[in-house]
Amino acid sequence: MTARQVTDDDRRYVFHSWSAQDHISPVPVAGAEGSTFWDYEGNRYLDFSSQLVNSNLGHGHPRLISAIGDQAARLAYAAPSFAVDVRSEAARMIVERAPEGMAKVFFTNGGAEANENAVRMAKLFTGRHKVLSTYRSYHGATTGAISLTGEPRRWPSEPGLPGAVHFFGPYPYRSAFSATSAEEESERALRHLDEVVTLEGPHTVAAIVLETVVGTNGVLVPPPGYLRGVRELCTRHGIQLICDEVMVGFGRVGHWFACQAWDVRPDLITFAKGVNSGYVPLGGVIISAEVAGFFGDRAYPGGLTYSGHPLACAVAVEHMKVLEEERILPRVRALGERLATRLAEIAQRHPSVGEVRGMGLMWAIELVRDRETREPLVPYNAAGQDSEPMTRVAAACREGGVWPFTHFNRLHVAPPLIIEDDELDRGLAVYDAALKIADEYATG
Repeated sequence: MTARQVTDDDRRYVFHSWSAQDHISPVPVAGAEGSTFWDYEGNRYLDFSSQLVNSNLGHGHPRLISAIGDQAARLAYAAPSFAVDVRSEAARMIVERAPEGMAKVFFTNGGAEANENAVRMAKLFTGRHKVLSTYRSYHGATTGAISLTGEPRRWPSEPGLPGAVHFFGPYPYRSAFSATSAEEESERALRHLDEVVTLEGPHTVAAIVLETVVGTNGVLVPPPGYLRGVRELCTRHGIQLICDEVMVGFGRVGHWFACQAWDVRPDLITFAKGVNSGYVPLGGVIISAEVAGFFGDRAYPGGLTYSGHPLACAVAVEHMKVLEEERILPRVRALGERLATRLAEIAQRHPSVGEVRGMGLMWAIELVRDRETREPLVPYNAAGQDSEPMTRVAAACREGGVWPFTHFNRLHVAPPLIIEDDELDRGLAVYDAALKIADEYATG
């Protein structure tokens, strides 16, 4: 097909997510390899967003492609009620790499379904109905998941799931608690959460859902002691701790699961995206021994036709093997340290950069008009003319051959985990140049 045919059919027949259909012009993608994809006119883009922060091993990885073909030739599909070797192997490998005390895996097609089922398990296990999550969060677009989502994409779908309650998570740069240090932010955020639980009634709260490291809404790394404090609060009140690791699991921040960086064991972990780099849709819930045991003699009232799809599980198995054999995780941690230094240097050159933060290969550059007041470069949930500064910055990145990840007033750095050193340098150089446009709006 030609670019024109692809574009015409897309405009005529494809209904795109999160978009006013008459106001978008999707780039027709012709192919991709490694950390790069290209269009039909030969324009090449360094994928600094890993598509939707899920192409962890990049595009066209030969071992992942072979896993799909080999499995399709042998057994392309089997219903979830059957035992299938790659399904069992994928579940075993995931549990073995999860925190100690996790026991089983319930497979889904993606992250939203994973969060829906984790919440259902928590409610059934506790006999309670409320679920707490932070305002700066995204947990998916299905009815329950969008209700738990704290950011503005939730608004058009309200009223949503009964019992969904939001609270302020830690965000030292824009503290809701007037904290002056990361330690103070952690202490005050935990005090706030404890008060919310008290006012909601601990006996009514089934679960607290947290993105272990907040992804789209800011790459907010939890300050010291916060995750452990939430774990202790949940244990004290018999509340299930659900860590949403859809974006940060399977190496994105240099660990199999981000919660392992703080030595915290949740009751339920949700995953998707990076489990197999998105080559075939796959997600799931990693279930603690206690919760799994609860359903030993009572049926779990949920299921999916494509739960543990053999093609998806075959890729997941191979994906985890590649991560280990090629020592991707320690490399991601090393690249994270390098990024911290490089991004700090970039920040010094640009008055529009308020803060850089992150870990592994997931970072955010927060852009401001004034470093003293921390006024965002664009307003919260900006649209139309208000979003022009970020629109211009993103366009400059693309013109430089880098496909950026942007959200509100932030540029994110989230390339594939297999990105080469020179590619990372090139992408940062393009970001550096694009930030000159943001500097035009800086007033202090």
